[in-house]
Amino acid sequence: MAGRLDLERTALSYLETSAKHAGAIADEDTASLVADAGSRMGRALAGGGRVLFCGNGGSAADAQHLAAELVGRLDASSDRGALAGVALTTDTSVMTSVANDLGYDEVFARQVEALGHRGDVLVCISTSGRSENVVRAARAARERELDVVALLGPGPSPLDDLAEPAIHLPGETSGQIQQGHVTVGHAMCLVAEAVVSA
Repeated sequence: MAGRLDLERTALSYLETSAKHAGAIADEDTASLVADAGSRMGRALAGGGRVLFCGNGGSAADAQHLAAELVGRLDASSDRGALAGVALTTDTSVMTSVANDLGYDEVFARQVEALGHRGDVLVCISTSGRSENVVRAARAARERELDVVALLGPGPSPLDDLAEPAIHLPGETSGQIQQGHVTVGHAMCLVAEAVVSA
């Protein structure tokens, strides 16, 4: 059994690595991409549109988290109205019926077809950037003239050609990448709120 000192070293190593990656995203290039993504979201919301979110696993949880920040509020001191954020990961009846009848690769694309309108935004969240159901959702969104934003890990992705912007974040593990996704997602929501309130 590992001793307490070994456990503390494991924890410290993870925290140090996470802090290093978090520090790496605080640069002007990332800020420019985040401002672009948040502005697109804000313009859609100000025009009566929606921001749709999708992802798998931990990224599904992040999709729900960020949608909740729009519907609720990120800043507790804000008195803004609700904004139309929709997580495509929450309706189990839709997801299971589509997966059963059409295949799991279609669970998000089918919802984009049903719910997305020209001028809306789809935010794709994927640490690998290669999840087929997320890629197909992005294609469906582009076909319907939605803006597509992607939060990705450090590697190249098929979403690079489908999203504008495609925001790549550092990390050696999915968890570290997802920490960056939440930080950047919060910043995107703050920018969107500022656009709506302007």
